Amino acid sequence: MILLAATPIGNLGDASARLRSTFEEATVIAAEDTRHTAQLLRLLGIENRPELVALHDHNEHDRAAGLVDRAQTEDVVLVSDAGMPTVSDPGFRVVQLAAERGVAVSAIPGPSAVITALAVSGLPTDRFAFEGFPPRKAGERIRALRALAREQRTLVFFEAPTRLAATLGELAEAFGADRPAAVCRELTKLHEEVRRGGLGDLAEWAAGGVRGEIVLVVGGAVPTAASPESALAEVQDRVRAGERLKDAARSVAEATGLSSRELYAAALADRERPPSR
Repeated sequence: MILLAATPIGNLGDASARLRSTFEEATVIAAEDTRHTAQLLRLLGIENRPELVALHDHNEHDRAAGLVDRAQTEDVVLVSDAGMPTVSDPGFRVVQLAAERGVAVSAIPGPSAVITALAVSGLPTDRFAFEGFPPRKAGERIRALRALAREQRTLVFFEAPTRLAATLGELAEAFGADRPAAVCRELTKLHEEVRRGGLGDLAEWAAGGVRGEIVLVVGGAVPTAASPESALAEVQDRVRAGERLKDAARSVAEATGLSSRELYAAALADRERPPSR
């Protein structure tokens, strides 16, 4: 089978007994970074020396088939550098192909930066959405964040420390400076820090420079009663920002409780209306 193995996100003490025994018995480990995984095996005191196969964003498409073929006759352990594989990390294509071919896929549960940050953020945990890394290009990032402005679920992002201040500033502009959020830094490590506050205040704090692995948790939008006119204006703003009309109408409808079909039709009608003189 394909065995997805969650590895520590910082503290080695979080390596489970099951993970250790799996490493001791493994014949092949597909790893995001073979050097990182080799060091992890040494630090955990693993005496076994399995074959380490590199599996990362640049080669997963080419190597997936070979790994799935091997998994028909032996267990293939799949790990990322930290946390659960496939979550903003390599592994999805392997799992997808294994499912298509009827090869068993299982997991060794363990640390997750997403769930850990959500749990300590102090923000609602009953409904949330994981958005991964925001787009790197500023224009795409701004459009993506604007499209999420009315999302009522708590949002979880990964972000690089060098881009954190800019992203927080853009979030404050798109969501409002007072929207509650938490920057979770170096989770489970010696210098773990959780900084809570409004997006505007957090952007000012981050402007001084932040280091380490970052998970950003942002509170969802507060439901508000919207008039058809204001909802239509929101759809049009999103379209001007680059979002497809169909997607914009659906997102605004979900946030306001209005009809997606009616918003779409109203936007089309307004688009076709001749300009006033």
